[in-house]
Amino acid sequence: ATARNLVHVFMLKEHMKSQADKSLFKPHHIHVIGAGAMGGDIAAWCALRGMQVSVQDTNAENLQKTRDRASRLFEKQLKKAELIFEANNRLITDSANDQIDNADVVIEAIVEDAKAKSSLYRSIEPRLKHDAILATNTSSIPLETLAKALQNPERLTGLHFFNPVAAMPLLEIVHGSQTSDETVTRALAFSLHISKLPLNVKSAPGFLVNRILMPYMIEAAILADEGIPESAIDAAAVNFGMPMGPIELADIVGLDVGLSVAKVLSDSYHFDIPDGLIRRVEEGKLGKKTGEGFYVYKDGKPQKPTATPNHTDLNEIQDRLILRFLNETVACRQERIVESDDLLDAGIIFGTGFAPFRGGPLRYIHQTGRATLLAKLKQLQASHGDRFTPHSGWDCMT
Repeated sequence: ATARNLVHVFMLKEHMKSQADKSLFKPHHIHVIGAGAMGGDIAAWCALRGMQVSVQDTNAENLQKTRDRASRLFEKQLKKAELIFEANNRLITDSANDQIDNADVVIEAIVEDAKAKSSLYRSIEPRLKHDAILATNTSSIPLETLAKALQNPERLTGLHFFNPVAAMPLLEIVHGSQTSDETVTRALAFSLHISKLPLNVKSAPGFLVNRILMPYMIEAAILADEGIPESAIDAAAVNFGMPMGPIELADIVGLDVGLSVAKVLSDSYHFDIPDGLIRRVEEGKLGKKTGEGFYVYKDGKPQKPTATPNHTDLNEIQDRLILRFLNETVACRQERIVESDDLLDAGIIFGTGFAPFRGGPLRYIHQTGRATLLAKLKQLQASHGDRFTPHSGWDCMT
């Protein structure tokens, strides 16, 4: 079964590549607005893949950090001095916003705030080439909200990269109700030009990956609030086959970022945000980047205490984490956030690292048995509350 699932994952990867045609769009100049950690890494990745890239920010320190991280990426990936030199030359820092006029793709990667993004769009739209793609790296805001600021909303798409950009293969291509087919086609082609696996997803809060990840990570934070050691929570997820646990993942993403996304999604999907997460953000304990979040970090590594014997029932912890993950997967399937079950499984494997040997969450449901998982979910609903209420989409799982 494991071998068959891994072959299935390989075929999913090839299927994703077949969704795009590189010949239909050949971008030369990419302009990234926002030189924070994500925007800077997007710019560096595009330059690594051969694009001429300008990155815009009013903060000179952010621009220098982008250059420093980019240089380290080029050295690690390219090895040869000549190739490293060329890549560095392809990356231009642009504090004055002089480079946007000629860009084929403009990627906005500023703060996750709809008002800030809308204000930016109104200021830059008159300067864009008539056929330029305007893309947002928003992780949760629906495109319909952002498109209201544009005279030409058909050019707006989402290009949702995942952290770390150099390691995560997936790129969510988000289409809103006004996004043109031509824009989607070009965005899909662009993903192949920069060696990313494209996933065409419908605009909805959280899109696909963050929509499914958030209940799983919220449940991890609830477990931590209950006094379950963070290391036990992470161990339960890793034992299932996740590449890392949800607590460590939250610290790496940044608890402030996670809380911001959680607030957007909680408005749409009506879940409570754990007090412990809010408190840590208020205290400035934002995760790895500040040296402390759920874990304390030394030399960039989390200090994980050994779980006490009272909290080593990893099976129950695992059920609570994974069944919330699967319940939201079923909801996304029902809502057709992506067009097929195969693409949903592919997006979750390549966007979250969901245990590849299990073949994807929907394949896991089929192989484990709908009835078995649904019974566990109802048990958790009875013992832990309505957040485990089975989604109606389970009735359509055969």
